[in-house]
Amino acid sequence: MRLLVTRRMPDAVIAAARSRFDVVVREVESEVLSADELRAALRDFDVVMPTLGDRFSAAVFADVATPRCRLLANFGVGFNHIDVSAAAAAGVAVTNTPGAVTDATADIAMSLILMTARRLGEGERILRAGQWQGWGPTQMLGQHVSGKTVGIMGMGRIGKAIARRCHFGFGMQVVFHNRSAVSDPGVPASQVTLDQAMGADFVVVAVPGGAATHHLIGAQAFAAMKPTGIFINIARGDVVNESALIETLQAGRIAGAGLDVYEFEPAVPPALMAMQNVTLLPHLGTACLEVRQAMGLMAVDNLIAHLDGRTLPNRVN
Repeated sequence: MRLLVTRRMPDAVIAAARSRFDVVVREVESEVLSADELRAALRDFDVVMPTLGDRFSAAVFADVATPRCRLLANFGVGFNHIDVSAAAAAGVAVTNTPGAVTDATADIAMSLILMTARRLGEGERILRAGQWQGWGPTQMLGQHVSGKTVGIMGMGRIGKAIARRCHFGFGMQVVFHNRSAVSDPGVPASQVTLDQAMGADFVVVAVPGGAATHHLIGAQAFAAMKPTGIFINIARGDVVNESALIETLQAGRIAGAGLDVYEFEPAVPPALMAMQNVTLLPHLGTACLEVRQAMGLMAVDNLIAHLDGRTLPNRVN
């Protein structure tokens, strides 16, 4: 079978794929598939390994009436860039890579909590600019993290991993909001309304992307935050109404924010970049070699299952 890998991948992933497939790799780091490339992928390849930003929309499937491609083995747990209903209607299966990303993404959430609360990014910028004048009792005072309350939006694998770090590592009280009841959050925790979770000292968004969660966090949700609250997003950028977040921050209605994802990434609003109380990361949630290898090998496992006619391990449609 002919396989298209849409981005450069770790060597181990490509080697595993080439052991069973005729592989074509787009040797690019962050350039997503163009409109023509999306259609060619469905038309000219038996299977495709896409990733974030490769937008296989309903319009793309509509333009390729009888796709040669029979599987989109997505590299990543999030698959909101693929219209899974349109894929299913076209006879194209979609898989993802759950589990492999959990701990790395939870670690980034904790990094953003600590960086924003303790003003670490701001402090490094001052030091690198040669503006540090030495230690002082009131220098760069931030917020304590230990013992505070964290409100987690979405109590799936990643939400639970964040809760474990907050509870066991920092003695934090955990509350969470989830669309369905969660019988075992893994730590002492209370399931609450969205507004109650937004009222925590630290709010972390860990819901999946897609139509159901688009702009889940907007002006009304931000109004429920306390003035000392810090907002963290490690989910998908369009879960948050970015304009509402900017307005909330500029008005001083919350203390700060830490973001690893953006509504229109890679575009980051200049207004966010201008604020010292906002920590900005370039979508580093899973950026560890071990994790990216595990993600890629999981995607290859899905591809090989398809090749061998077996049940797909991580099918989402």
